Amino acid sequence: MTSAVGVSALFQPLTIKSLNLANRIVMAPMTRSKSPGGIPGDNVAAYYRRRAEGGVGLIVTEGTYIDPASGFYPDVPHFYGDESLAAWSRVAEAVHAAGGKIFPQLWHCGLTAPVGVALGPAAVGPSGLLKPGQQVTSPMTQQQIDEVIRAYGDAAAAAERLGFDGLEIHGAHGYLIDQFFWQGTNQRTDKYGGDLVARTQFAVEVIREIRRRVRPEFPVGLRFSQWKLQDFAAKLAQTPQELERFLEPLTAAGVDLFHCSQRRFWDPEFEGSQLNLAGWTKKLSGKPSITVGSVTLDQEFTRSFGTTDTAASTGVDELVERLERDEFDLVAVGRSLIVNPTWPAMIRRGAIDELKPFQRDVLAELV
Repeated sequence: MTSAVGVSALFQPLTIKSLNLANRIVMAPMTRSKSPGGIPGDNVAAYYRRRAEGGVGLIVTEGTYIDPASGFYPDVPHFYGDESLAAWSRVAEAVHAAGGKIFPQLWHCGLTAPVGVALGPAAVGPSGLLKPGQQVTSPMTQQQIDEVIRAYGDAAAAAERLGFDGLEIHGAHGYLIDQFFWQGTNQRTDKYGGDLVARTQFAVEVIREIRRRVRPEFPVGLRFSQWKLQDFAAKLAQTPQELERFLEPLTAAGVDLFHCSQRRFWDPEFEGSQLNLAGWTKKLSGKPSITVGSVTLDQEFTRSFGTTDTAASTGVDELVERLERDEFDLVAVGRSLIVNPTWPAMIRRGAIDELKPFQRDVLAELV
């Protein structure tokens, strides 16, 4: 059992621009598909409120579609349209009433869709490639690119207007922005393609448009990953030097916070150092970073969602030690927060042994 004194680093305040957090614990964005018609209901508001009541410092919502062509997963909430936006306003109010802070995650899937679900006719990707060598549609036109960038800006303006505390752009896991980042799906020969830095151009224009549409003190985060749903072994950056080159234009465009997605937070990112992706990102960019990946669980998420195996609970000693060393600034908790809504309070009082394990069947309901 970890003592309350031993986890104090998790419960230090943090300020990022206008965002004042009571602690370093983040609810990771997790697709729940419980918003019929794209409209989050009272059950969604209650789901997020419970995590705020349980002591989460910052909630990042599940991915939300920014326009009608953003994705094809069923019952994913929209962040456009009067009904959906009014519903999200109620979610934010519920979280704030419980003392929490909340970001929407703005999501465009590009050409990635669930297994067995056909891509819609409006599906877009930088080069029309789902993965290397698999052409599924034509490359995006400049008009399509401009329309998507404008949709990100509209969603960002809505987030600020509705009273959210900031926002996160989903640029990870092989979805649209990551399809531009990854050479395997970006074979363009215009300004959006080329080397690693050139492939950040689409994201840079998205970030600039968002920054143009919100006040300077409104925090803007970006989630990115090395791995892709199309290829778990993929890497955008093979070395720290490449990662630095990748981060520079994104930072310059206006990212305030990097959410660095790994499947296991303890995995070193590059040979010769124990730093993980969030550690390297903070060191190279100078910006705050969020670590994530199997926090207090003994198996990574692809196994949890792909099998009926139970992910047993584990401790937080290594996580806290890294946080104390200032390797990263925030810790995102995913599956363990689904089954333990009061995870922060339980960790604070040293009740590691009381954490429930994660099993896939808990996803059937929002609890």
